[in-house]
Amino acid sequence: MLELTVVTGKKEGGGGASSIQCLMLNSINDTVWAMKMKIAHKVHKAWDVIETNVVDKYKNDMAIALLFQSISETLVLQIRELDTAKKVWEAIKPRHVGVERVKEARRQTLMAEFDRLKMKDSETIDAFSEKLSEIASKSAAL
Repeated sequence: MLELTVVTGKKEGGGGASSIQCLMLNSINDTVWAMKMKIAHKVHKAWDVIETNVVDKYKNDMAIALLFQSISETLVLQIRELDTAKKVWEAIKPRHVGVERVKEARRQTLMAEFDRLKMKDSETIDAFSEKLSEIASKSAAL
């Protein structure tokens, strides 16, 4: 369910245009969002400006564009004055990524889901094992 789409088209004169769509950050997908954003930034060779203090205007602008595309307008307005991708990432993190009480609530929800899980008579073993794997993956991510 990767929602990163890159569409490029050639313009006259050799330049290219691209359109990038990223997974929108919300209150329940912060862990997956962070992983997907890290990969998207790596694909676009822009992760190093977030991870380190590398100064590269093009990479910084690309990283900020990816981040701004994946957060709400309200959050964009709150952090619009930040001038580096690293500062933007650090501003987003405490609001969503890794909030411990949210993670604990998700852990409890997953445990309750696991406790209620029963294989139906009409269900195949593969379908049931897929449900188990999904719960295990979500738990491991937390």
